[in-house]
Amino acid sequence: MTTDTPARLLQLLSLLQTPREWPGGELSDRLGVSRRTVRRDIDRLRELGYPVQATKGSDGGYRLVAGKAMPPLVLDDEEAVAIAVGLRAGAGHAVEGLDEASVRALAKLEQVLPSRLRRRVSTLQAATTPLTSGDGAVIAPETLTVMASAVAGQERLRFAYRAKDGTPTKRLTEPHRLVSTGRRWYLVAYDLDRADWRTFRVDRVSDPFATGARFTPRELPTGDAAEYLRRSMYVRQEAYAFEVTFAAPAAHVAARVPAWLGVPEPIDEHSCRIRSSVSDALESLTVRLASVDCEFTVQEPAELVQRVRELGARMTRAAGS
Repeated sequence: MTTDTPARLLQLLSLLQTPREWPGGELSDRLGVSRRTVRRDIDRLRELGYPVQATKGSDGGYRLVAGKAMPPLVLDDEEAVAIAVGLRAGAGHAVEGLDEASVRALAKLEQVLPSRLRRRVSTLQAATTPLTSGDGAVIAPETLTVMASAVAGQERLRFAYRAKDGTPTKRLTEPHRLVSTGRRWYLVAYDLDRADWRTFRVDRVSDPFATGARFTPRELPTGDAAEYLRRSMYVRQEAYAFEVTFAAPAAHVAARVPAWLGVPEPIDEHSCRIRSSVSDALESLTVRLASVDCEFTVQEPAELVQRVRELGARMTRAAGS
């Protein structure tokens, strides 16, 4: 029997957050209190903002339903570890759809995890190896969580940075946003030493440290971090405009190409096209197209047409030998 009311309320809330209906008698047995006490505890949770729905019947039942706002979530040890491991695994490799909000959630969760659970999370992650595609750029989840916390708290951020040519530098920034391209994480920030906006590949960042010094956010030139990143990448790298038609429905192609490659436009119910531009090497783009698992035709550019011909000839020779 749980006699401490706050502890009992947390235990009751943990039970109700399981997606099922709990008969009053079962809750009474689980908590070791009378049904009348269960009803009073339910009323207390409602006063705290938890939308608990009661059903009529011989035994009655209670269920937590969706409300206007999300009340605090109560997780047991196993649930907290499972969520943290999943978020860490996704954050360590830039996963499409895992945006800054997910990293902020990981930062908040790890902030309140007891040390014993943080050790379990680290042990589990160290014992697993994810199967990933792309260039394999791996990031320590701690790096992302420090950055996400600095963005959310509007704190200046120091870190060591390795340039493309390997040159090491020290940076002091006002972090604006983290952006995932589906293959890599980037930090969009105002570089105080250079007095200008910059983008940083997070896999080249080390030893990030939130200084605690607050700043007033500056207005980004483009107003949107993702658009700023896109423009800065195309300024730094040669971009190739291309057009490819596929002998397959748009839904089939969309399920097999990454979002950064472009959105398939239906031509008819049996074919589609992608017209876009990329800054990847043409060899990489050729391999991506060949992996779509359907017939395709390259309209432009001529350089991509040539790369596809060369790859086709190479594959033909490999099959012949």
